[in-house]
Amino acid sequence: MEVVNPLLAEIEAFMETHNMGAARFGIAAMGDKHFIRDLRNGRRTWPETESKVRLFMATYRAAA
Repeated sequence: MEVVNPLLAEIEAFMETHNMGAARFGIAAMGDKHFIRDLRNGRRTWPETESKVRLFMATYRAAA
């Protein structure tokens, strides 16, 4: 049985909406190009990390 990570699901939807790759998202949101790969492989996150990622997504503006 696969456990669904709600944060990862939100990130995946965000990346699809903004046509953004995993490495680019990881660098922009966390300064870590492996962040998404690690989440996909079961990495757990602290509440502070989740807050930082959600703030990034809420305030993201695509470059013109």
